[in-house]
Amino acid sequence: MTDTMQTDAVFHPKPSMPPPPNTVGVVGWMRKNLFGSLVDGILTIGCLALVLYVLNSVLQYTLINAVWTANSYRECLDINKGEGACWAGISVWFNSMMYGRYPDPEQWRINLAFVTLFAWMAPFWFPKVSGKMLVGASAVLTFPFLAAQLFLGGETSLFHQAMVSVALVLFITVWLHVGTSYLMGRSIGDVLVGITGFADKDDRLHKWVHMGFFGVGFVLAFLYQSSWEFVEVPITVWGGLFLTLVISGIGIASALPNGILLALGRRSKMPVIRVFCTSFIELFRSVPLITILFMAVTMMPLFLPVEINPPKLIMVIVAVCLFSAAYMAETVRAGLQAINKGQYEAAQAMGLNFWKMMALIVMPQALKLMIPNIVGSFIGLMKDTTLVSIIGLYDILLMAKAAGQNPTWLGFHTEPLLFTASFFFVICFCMSKYSQHLERTIGGGYGRR
Repeated sequence: MTDTMQTDAVFHPKPSMPPPPNTVGVVGWMRKNLFGSLVDGILTIGCLALVLYVLNSVLQYTLINAVWTANSYRECLDINKGEGACWAGISVWFNSMMYGRYPDPEQWRINLAFVTLFAWMAPFWFPKVSGKMLVGASAVLTFPFLAAQLFLGGETSLFHQAMVSVALVLFITVWLHVGTSYLMGRSIGDVLVGITGFADKDDRLHKWVHMGFFGVGFVLAFLYQSSWEFVEVPITVWGGLFLTLVISGIGIASALPNGILLALGRRSKMPVIRVFCTSFIELFRSVPLITILFMAVTMMPLFLPVEINPPKLIMVIVAVCLFSAAYMAETVRAGLQAINKGQYEAAQAMGLNFWKMMALIVMPQALKLMIPNIVGSFIGLMKDTTLVSIIGLYDILLMAKAAGQNPTWLGFHTEPLLFTASFFFVICFCMSKYSQHLERTIGGGYGRR
């Protein structure tokens, strides 16, 4: 019996309680990577002390010793002796940094336009909504007319009123489509066909239902917007973050389609088109943006007739669009070259012409591969728009500088620049995170593997 008990003890030892795995993992990781040797421990403690020191200094300056209420920069200095931030000046200049010299009673028009744009693009984040490319195309093609009506005001032409009516109809249609997608699981087009009784008829007749719906909506929207009477606000008083978003938004919206056309033109077998696109791309990529802006503002009016005198902002937007298109063209061309030649041959074997091959087979694959580079170009363009302050446009950066030149706030420079930097960080960080989201969902890079 004794031998049996010893054998059981040898072959069936009592299970021991292992230490908590998380604790062992964290402690082991710290011991291996942070305190593996005396030098590692000294460096870890030194870096930790430096981080705590910097964090304490930042908190002291931005929160603890900050001044939140004051009537002048001199009053801020008297309160905190220059040891903290003067956020009181930001609250005083906040409206100017957001809207520039845009009249206060009319600033609701800017807010309404941007809220409309965000609502228009919101279906991109709704998983059950189909036809997202059409949603984006409708916003890109028609929202500028609606925004121009709100931003500028005044009298408009009949064509502009018609495009504003189209924009209103498309915006309402997008949200009707969102509603039917979630409530009925069908698109707005299928719902209209079912309601009108055309579901059992030939599919070629369905377009008349869609056209009839659009026509009725267009008439109602035209009658509605024809009564709008907005006070005219000249472009010369635009400024602040509003102006920055207008310039960068138009540049970003036009960069990708123009870049695709230039990239295809550079790869064209037609010598005239290939030489023109190559020359255009190399010219604009070889010259700094600030030089192009100066040329657009100072030199371009010399080559135009006297009767044509476009505002400075229009010339700047054209220059930014051309500059961004040249850089985007090389990004798209790199994506096209990354596609295997077999994809082109397979598309041609299926009988697709050049444009169908590019639109249905090649371009979607190329754009998926180039998502990081495309968004990186957008972020760079967003930050490069601050250069317009050098040529006298009162964007958010120039408005921040103007705050420190006011006699009451003379010397008020650090806080406006920090405030401006925080805005650019938030916008660019959101664009970067959305880029990573696209890589994980539709991209072909490491995020999808």
